[in-house]
Amino acid sequence: MTNLSELHSAIRPTTLHEEVASRLRTLIFERRLAPGAWVDEKALAAEWGISRTPLREALKVLAAEGLVTAVPRRGCQVNELSEDDAAQLFPVMALLEGRCAHEAALRATDAELAELQGLHEALELHAAAHDVNGYYRANHVFHSRVQALAGNRWLDRATNELRKFMRMLRGRQLNWPGRLEASIAEHRALIDALVRRDAHRAERLMHDHLMAQLQALQALRANESRPAPPPAPSESP
Repeated sequence: MTNLSELHSAIRPTTLHEEVASRLRTLIFERRLAPGAWVDEKALAAEWGISRTPLREALKVLAAEGLVTAVPRRGCQVNELSEDDAAQLFPVMALLEGRCAHEAALRATDAELAELQGLHEALELHAAAHDVNGYYRANHVFHSRVQALAGNRWLDRATNELRKFMRMLRGRQLNWPGRLEASIAEHRALIDALVRRDAHRAERLMHDHLMAQLQALQALRANESRPAPPPAPSESP
């Protein structure tokens, strides 16, 4: 008969590599492991005080999720979403998050909607301070909460799967001039629709909010890809 200590020792390796995978995701989502970067297995194993075995198992998980790519004899490289990836991802995420808003408007309790208003107030504070990083973090919490309030496990599963890739962009579109101000205005309309339990309006507003993010991201990337203007000719003395 198997005793409890044997069961505990049997599951520890799995628990460890799952914890390592979670840490790696955080590094990627926070861009401390930037798109295109190689994962330094030796350095991370030393920093975290673990062997490279659970680290490699964790990297296999992330490779299956599409966050990294394993390259033979070189290691793992953090994936980067291309313009085509973003153009295909955002419309699908807009449909999913729109549906989350629709179902949240119908199912959330009054207390839960009051909590959501509190999360919106945090967004207002970060927008007023023009704190892009703080706004991004608060925005992630807000969207995740709307998703949870929808109370649909199938919708939750599909949305979680794609949200990982959205987080790889880490709200880069917020750096486009005027996007932060536009985003908070969109959120004001959205929270109003949710509190009023206007499910159809909430769905449309959330959908359009995601598509506006895509437009800003595309504008930002187009601007970054433009060649720098040549230097102005110096005047002769």
